[in-house]
Amino acid sequence: MAFTVIWYGRQGIIDKVIFDAEKVAKDHAISTRRGDEGIICVEVRKDNGTVVFSHAEN
Repeated sequence: MAFTVIWYGRQGIIDKVIFDAEKVAKDHAISTRRGDEGIICVEVRKDNGTVVFSHAEN
């Protein structure tokens, strides 16, 4: 099963990266801070669209 890390900005999706493992995807989403690029939210989603992790900046 693939997991997609999606970064969102005020105008919508900024970037997507696909991983084979949930833990690797979550670790990447947590460790990659992109506040300087206008990122306001990051999500990890399963193939079926279910959100398994989400983080929004204040």
